[in-house]
Amino acid sequence: MLRLIVLLLLLANGGYFAWSQGYLLPWGVGPLQQAEPQRLAQQIKPEAIRVLKADDLKRAETAAAQTPRPPECLATAALDDSAVTSLRPVLDTWPAGSWSFEPLVEPARWIIYMGKYAGVEQVARKRAELRQLGISFEAPANPELEPGLSLGGFTSEAAANQQLQALADGGVHTARVVQERPEQRGQRLVLAAVDDNLRPRLDELKAPLNARPLKACR
Repeated sequence: MLRLIVLLLLLANGGYFAWSQGYLLPWGVGPLQQAEPQRLAQQIKPEAIRVLKADDLKRAETAAAQTPRPPECLATAALDDSAVTSLRPVLDTWPAGSWSFEPLVEPARWIIYMGKYAGVEQVARKRAELRQLGISFEAPANPELEPGLSLGGFTSEAAANQQLQALADGGVHTARVVQERPEQRGQRLVLAAVDDNLRPRLDELKAPLNARPLKACR
């Protein structure tokens, strides 16, 4: 009996060795062959890793912080005449050519709206239901529609109604189409090249902009 067990162990070890070395591949038996050279190129090279001392790390962080950020173009949404009038005295102290006003027409915006809700708990329940349905949402941009949810914005009422029907087919039955904002005409402030010299001065614009955000130019 003992001899039989020893023989079986030897056969098992021999079979595993032949399998692991790929000797059985001609018969369709063997380990999965990894033949993807791109994996080697993606490997982290341990010889390139260097442990920095505290002083070296501090110098590296300082050098990174001192690297100038590239200039960026920032702009506002449409501003009315009173906002433009408030901004001009501040902007007149900025370098010539660093700012400009451009006429802007923002089309009316329609949203698929759910609300108003009684409170934040009801909003949270509705958010959870929408997540289960795989439907994205956001807070409406119009404060008068809070607390509520927007399921998408559109430049025409017809497009919004078309999407509302698609959402209804997917299980959303309490949403409706509302106009989030009417067409807006005015001027937008454009800061064409905000560099490290001008970035600290952006705080000067917060009060006259009255919380209107500056966003990347489109």
